[in-house]
Amino acid sequence: MILRTPLAAGHQLQLLLLPSVLLLLLHLLLCDAKTVNPDDSMQMQHHQMNAEPGLPEPRAYMPDAQHLDFVYHDHEELTRFLRATSARYPNLTALYSIGKSIQGRDLWVMVVSSSPYEHMVGKPDVKYVGNIHGNEPVGREMLLHLIQYFVTSYNSDQYVKWLLDNTRIHILPTMNPDGYAVSKEGTCDGGQGRYNARGFDLNRNFPDYFKQNNKRGQPETDSVKDWISKIQFVLSGSLHGGALVASYPYDNTPNSMFQTYSAAPSLTPDDDVFKHLSLVYARNHAKMSRGVACKSATPAFENGITNGAAWYPLTGGMQDYNYVWYGCMEITLEISCCKFPPAYELKKYWEDNQLSLIKFLAEAHRGVQGFVFDPAGMPIERASIKIKGRDVGFQTTKYGEFWRILLPGYYKVEVFAEGFAPREVEFVIVEQHPTLLNVTLQPSKYLLASGTSTTTKSSTVNRRVNGKLQLPTE
Repeated sequence: MILRTPLAAGHQLQLLLLPSVLLLLLHLLLCDAKTVNPDDSMQMQHHQMNAEPGLPEPRAYMPDAQHLDFVYHDHEELTRFLRATSARYPNLTALYSIGKSIQGRDLWVMVVSSSPYEHMVGKPDVKYVGNIHGNEPVGREMLLHLIQYFVTSYNSDQYVKWLLDNTRIHILPTMNPDGYAVSKEGTCDGGQGRYNARGFDLNRNFPDYFKQNNKRGQPETDSVKDWISKIQFVLSGSLHGGALVASYPYDNTPNSMFQTYSAAPSLTPDDDVFKHLSLVYARNHAKMSRGVACKSATPAFENGITNGAAWYPLTGGMQDYNYVWYGCMEITLEISCCKFPPAYELKKYWEDNQLSLIKFLAEAHRGVQGFVFDPAGMPIERASIKIKGRDVGFQTTKYGEFWRILLPGYYKVEVFAEGFAPREVEFVIVEQHPTLLNVTLQPSKYLLASGTSTTTKSSTVNRRVNGKLQLPTE
């Protein structure tokens, strides 16, 4: 980290012997000098979880105050920063809007990647979403600083270069700009600004796996649903405030309609992976993994992680929707005990979260990845895939690609596509690098016998059977 340091006391005593004019000139020059503290880089190495061997840790970072300081930015300032960054770094960024809030503010997304305008075939898309609750804006500012860190460090930080060369990172700094506009800095509790301009909690506004959600869809949530239906996101983090914990699905429970509060966990078939992802964030954070309660009346979380429903169940949450509907592994990151802390604390929040924000995204490169082809070598779009024993499935992209984050072990994948015979393939996951797996499907015997041509597209989606997600079979 580059720090401004005052003149050493010993030097000052020596300068007292010089003429006063020379003393003043030297003092001004030396006070503006910058020095590098070699110990600062060591602070970034706590609880390391390297995504790729041999890569150094991301450097510590201080923003250029001419472009982004540690202050809160209103929507106009946020927009100017994103547009200026896109113009200044056209080879690393692309700016687009996924829709507008009720009051007409753009929901800006910044892509940061060495291929910002085009999907890199075989390389995953990941995302961060900030400020879904308008009065929880620390994540909003952390994401702006993450953008600036990425673009300014690409040529000097080997880890960042590897991440941007192999991943497309989509960053939505604020999902609820209208709520932020009426929130008050320094307010640690309360609900002013939490909701959108119509009074809806956007993190209770998504379709729910366990219980029908009858709340009217809002423009902000509709925009996010449309967004994630078009891009096959592998990994996601939603940034919140008001606690210090990484929370993972499920947020809801089958019994939630009979209870006002439940301490029972509601576990997904990928519980091992979700716990791992949460621990990656918590252990790379400066404080989160200690599991210390924010206040005496609030819960403490072992290792800084919790199952969402074990904390408190909720209906219509965004992370469950990402996972069940699209197979995207999203967790909720509560990164500040105070919902809207004073701006002078933002620099410390950045120092606490920088390494976690970067290392979490690298987890998209863990597990299995590959393609599904037909016998002619053409990709099969929307082939349905399920890891055997894990009921929540996912689908291939238009290029036939798929990704799934898995921990080391032996697995079997089941692949289905309309017009093709289903197939099972065994594979092994190791710690050091992702497993590459290409699957070729053969036309189904019925279609071969009837002479009907096969198609490389499948309209199959996850279905619920007896309360479980099932994939269709031939």
